[in-house]
Amino acid sequence: MGTDTPRLNASAAAARLGVSIKALRLYERQGLVTPARTPAGYRAYGPEDLARAADIAALRKLGLGLAQVAGVLDGDARHLDAVLAAHEAALDHGIRALVSKLDGVRAMRADLTRGRMPADGDLTRLLGETDAGVAFNLPWPWGGERFECRDIRPLNYIIGSLGSGKTRLALRLADALPGAVFVGLDRLDDDCAAASDALRADPELKSRVGRTSALLVDNGATPSAALTALLVSLEAASPRVRIVDMIEQGLDRATQRALIAHLRERAAAGMRPLFLLTRSTAILDLAAVGPDETILLCPANHSPPARVAPYPGAPGYEAVATCLAAPEVRERIARRPEARAAILRAEQETNTSRSARRST
Repeated sequence: MGTDTPRLNASAAAARLGVSIKALRLYERQGLVTPARTPAGYRAYGPEDLARAADIAALRKLGLGLAQVAGVLDGDARHLDAVLAAHEAALDHGIRALVSKLDGVRAMRADLTRGRMPADGDLTRLLGETDAGVAFNLPWPWGGERFECRDIRPLNYIIGSLGSGKTRLALRLADALPGAVFVGLDRLDDDCAAASDALRADPELKSRVGRTSALLVDNGATPSAALTALLVSLEAASPRVRIVDMIEQGLDRATQRALIAHLRERAAAGMRPLFLLTRSTAILDLAAVGPDETILLCPANHSPPARVAPYPGAPGYEAVATCLAAPEVRERIARRPEARAAILRAEQETNTSRSARRST
C-alpha cells in the first residue's frame, strides 16, 4: 500500500460517508467494496473505495436491496430506472403539495389586500401539514395525564409491549389529529374483501396501488393479498394522516424491508405523516432511523408515552429494542388477525360509548 494516497480507517470512512461501520462491513461481506489492509490488518479505505461506498449508500437510500445494488454497479439499469421513477413521482407529489400551499398563501394575501381577514381555521388548514401537532389527556390504561406530540415526522413509529396501551394511544391520535384515519387489522378480514371492493370502485386508486406493488416486487417483495390491502390504505387520496396497526401483519421479511425502504424514500420527499405500530426489526431497524422518523414508546409500566432517540444509551432505547423481534419470530407469536381485530373493535366501541356519555 502506497503512502502517497490518503486512506481512512473504518470509523473515519463511516463518518465521511454518513453511514455506520456496520453498513460498511455489510457492503464488504457482499463483495461490493474491498478496502485495502494495513500491515496490522486494519481496513484502509482509499478514494475509490469511498466513492464506491457513497454510490452504494445512495442506491440504498433509493430503496434498492444489496443484490440490486450489485447489479446496478455492474451496469444493469433496470432496477435503477424503477426506483428513480418512484423517486420522481415522490418529488412530483411534494412539489405539487408545495405549489398548493403557495397558491393558498397567495390567495390569502390577495384577500388581505381586499380587506378580508382569514376565517377561523384557515391559517391552521394552510399550515397544518408542516406544523402538525396534537395534545390530549391520555386514555386508560394511563391516568389521564396530559400528552403532547409536537414533533410529528413523515414516519412515526409507535412501540410498546403487549398491554402497554399502544393501540389505545393510536386510536386516540386518530381521534385528535385532523383528517387522520386509523388503518386497523380488519383490513385483512374476509380475505381482504374491503380492499378488493375499493380497487373495483376506484380505477385511479387501482392504478396507484398497481404501480407501487410492482415497484415493491421489483425490490424483493412477495405479492400477497395482505400487501395489496395495506397499499390500498396507504395510497388512498383523502387522509391527511394515516395510523396503521401492525403494518407488518401478513408480510414476510423481504416484503417488510422493501416496504420500509419505499416509505423512507417517500418520507424524504415530504409525504403526509404516517404512524406505524410495529414490533418488527425489519420495519424498525434502529440503526437505520433517519431525520424524517421518530419513535414513540409506550412503557410497560404505563408512564406517559415518550419520544426515544435511536441511539444506544438514550433513555428508553433498550426498552424499544426489547419490544422488537425478527419477522420470523413475530409471525410465530403474533395473535391471529381476526382475534386482534375483535379486540380492536371492542376498544373502539368502548371509546365511542365513553364519548357519548361525556356529551350527554
